[in-house]
Amino acid sequence: MEVKIGVQHAPREIVLESDLSAEELEAVVAAALSGQSPLLSLTDNKGRKVLVPSDRLSYVDLGEPSTRKVGFGAL
Repeated sequence: MEVKIGVQHAPREIVLESDLSAEELEAVVAAALSGQSPLLSLTDNKGRKVLVPSDRLSYVDLGEPSTRKVGFGAL
């Protein structure tokens, strides 16, 4: 699943691909925003870990990656 994270005072968003489901990602983000965790910690498909301070989160966008269409179809 594609995850986009907006960080306050940062010109670009963080984009990563995660193996977690939408429900699991929502639970992790909710825990960070509720103050249970001082950091939003996510690991992408390649094993890289992203840590964002919870108080600096602007938004988190959870969405499916766009798939490329292959072949010829009717327009």
